Amino acid sequence: QVQLVESGGGLVQTGGSLRLSCAASGRTFRTYTMGWFRQAPGKEREFVATISWSGGTTYYSDSVKGRFTISRDNAKNTVYLQMNSLKPEDTAVYYCAQDREPWTIAKFQSDYEYWGQGTQVTVSS
Repeated sequence: QVQLVESGGGLVQTGGSLRLSCAASGRTFRTYTMGWFRQAPGKEREFVATISWSGGTTYYSDSVKGRFTISRDNAKNTVYLQMNSLKPEDTAVYYCAQDREPWTIAKFQSDYEYWGQGTQVTVSS
């Protein structure tokens, strides 16, 4: 059974930083693309960033490009999201997710099969 457990959320001021972590178990972590998504109150869940199984390929949404960095440690079965220069509009519940198929790069939310429970990030102005 796959489990994804996020941590690292919290309250931070505008311009501050946070590092989210997502610990995975249940499948061979190093063979699956991992992604981060977020959902703000009253809005649909949106893509934030994705990283391929090897870490060699990453994609970001335009809204976070240049401020957020996704990375992974396959030895620790963990994916990270370093968030810098945070803005109030970054306030959301952040979710990590794991691709349905190994050795592929998930491009859509529907490509992700497993999701964590989410961690709240609140950026005060």
